[in-house]
Amino acid sequence: MDNHEPGCKPGRPPGGAGNQQHPDDKKKFVRSKFAAISRRYDLLNSVLSFQIDRYWRWVVARELREFPAGSVLDLCAGTLPLSLELARQAPERTVVAVDFCEDMLKVGRNDWRRDRRLSRILPVCGDGEQIPLQDAGVWGVTVAFGVRNLARTEQGLREMQRVLKPGGKLLILEFSRPRNRLVKPFYNFYLNRILPRVAGLVSGDQDAYQYLAASIAAFYEPDELVGMMRAAGFARVGYRPLTFGIVTVYIGVK
Repeated sequence: MDNHEPGCKPGRPPGGAGNQQHPDDKKKFVRSKFAAISRRYDLLNSVLSFQIDRYWRWVVARELREFPAGSVLDLCAGTLPLSLELARQAPERTVVAVDFCEDMLKVGRNDWRRDRRLSRILPVCGDGEQIPLQDAGVWGVTVAFGVRNLARTEQGLREMQRVLKPGGKLLILEFSRPRNRLVKPFYNFYLNRILPRVAGLVSGDQDAYQYLAASIAAFYEPDELVGMMRAAGFARVGYRPLTFGIVTVYIGVK
């Protein structure tokens, strides 16, 4: 698959669970914030997660090992870190990388322009609630830290189900709230106090990481999201926490 320059018409950016803003206003806000931090995004993810984010992406990509060839969709692909891991684990796989922020896709293309995996990644600027793919076109759909930004979560899940082939698998990697009584207070202090300040100094945009903390706090409980996945038509739905529950992997099959 040839690599193409992403193109994106003005559209509606994502929102988060529990947010009272109009969905279109939320999308504009989030798109602008991702665009502002796009050049520092990968660095900050690695530093602020102590590079554990690499392991999380490995786990997600590993769940699609039964589909080593054909196409998969990496939705909310950002600067392409998960797309690259999906391509690394399966040399015959092609990855359609969709994100609504063109700046993020461009940074990913530029940063990895000499990486041979990029020849099997097609970046497309598009809305996760109106995925620009045909019905039943991919074997897998992955979403890393993007479902939280959808303004209409149910619609996004229905779209993910639509583009999957029968038997195909959805993998959602999302931040969650640790339940461990020892971990929870330290995590909340880090998320709400340390992370926004450090990220603000490095990226120049503290608001983007204050939004991160607020969107995590407002996001669905795992059982709620699992119920929404079932309502969207997914079967064999389940989830498992990683790293003391800091993130959760959700799995569903069409």
